[in-house]
Amino acid sequence: MSDGGRDGHARGTAAYRRLQAALLAVGIAMFAQLYAPQGVLTEAANALRISPDQSALLISAATIGLAAGVLPWSWVADRIGRLPAMRISLLAALVLGVTSTLWPDYSGVLVVRFLQGGALGGTPALALTYLQEAVHPSDAPRAAGTYVAGTTIGGMAGRLLAAPVGAVLGWRVGVGAVEALCGLAAVAFVVLAPSTEAPGERRRRREMPSPTGADASLRARVRALSTAPMLVLYLQGFALMGAFVSVYNYLAFRVEARPYEVPASVAALFFLAYLAGTWSSGAAGALAARRSRLPVLLAAAGTMIVGLLLLMTPWLLTILAGLVILTVGFFGAHAVASGWTAARAPVGRAQAASIYNLAYYLGSSLVGWLSGVVFAGSGWTAMMIGLIGLVAASAVAATLTLGTSPERVGRRFR
Repeated sequence: MSDGGRDGHARGTAAYRRLQAALLAVGIAMFAQLYAPQGVLTEAANALRISPDQSALLISAATIGLAAGVLPWSWVADRIGRLPAMRISLLAALVLGVTSTLWPDYSGVLVVRFLQGGALGGTPALALTYLQEAVHPSDAPRAAGTYVAGTTIGGMAGRLLAAPVGAVLGWRVGVGAVEALCGLAAVAFVVLAPSTEAPGERRRRREMPSPTGADASLRARVRALSTAPMLVLYLQGFALMGAFVSVYNYLAFRVEARPYEVPASVAALFFLAYLAGTWSSGAAGALAARRSRLPVLLAAAGTMIVGLLLLMTPWLLTILAGLVILTVGFFGAHAVASGWTAARAPVGRAQAASIYNLAYYLGSSLVGWLSGVVFAGSGWTAMMIGLIGLVAASAVAATLTLGTSPERVGRRFR
């Protein structure tokens, strides 16, 4: 096997192992700091003298900033390269993260969190594009699964580390501890990530069409959006993330109320279900590499539906089982769909991956909010039924579109 070259680093080589470790580290560095305040929202609300809904904006501000930053970062990457852009993105996010723990007033912290999210916008889409360029095509699904596994570890670690530290030393120290962890992960990424400038790579990059100006970038984005398969892949990110985050947003309201009355400190441990996603993202990537992506994507969506059905039951242990099964399905589906987006885009891979991430975070924001409206007005069961319909619709769209050859799909939608 080649250790690089035109086809990228192949599984079993030293460079590929370094790449896997680097992707794990960058996933941790990004998602731990993105969601760190969620574990200390109560402490932050008390210290900043704000209401609970205002404290929740510390999360929303960062995710909105991230959604706004993904496309501009793809333009930067077209000029300076994926790896340098990702390094700058992580460094800027770390500096802003530390600044957020030092800023004295709420409005200032909110602005800094928005800017931090914008800085982090350079990581998710570029990581997927970078791995697509750095690894052999047959190993790309497996590498994408490794990256998504890192995001699950980061999302869980950020919450679980900030909460106990923040309870004793205050929310600022809690978030600061997470930033320290993310700093170590970022250093690991910088040290371990192999350059895509492998032998023959510079010549290949010169020969590949790459947008270099605003007009070229716009044309690349239009082309990336112009086919039904790409639109359906973006739909997977929007719909599946929307369903997933809705459950995690509102499950605590259900289990902390009667008849369960689970203490809030215990309900916080539900985030340990992310460990199931750590396993499933890597497993789905490996399975998609051995077989094909569509069956794995559909199986993962079906697993999500099984989890949502179990979450409708009245028994607490069954609800917990449903949460774990939902998490397994979501991260498996996300690992396949996100990697597939970068692989399938004929041009403008960075833009295509950026649009996927934009759809992903819009689903988190929009579906997550609308689900709360349904929950408040019609109850938990009605919300679950709506989410099942959303996941099923995305699976049907994938079956009808992604199961068709690219040539036939392209002619049909021109």
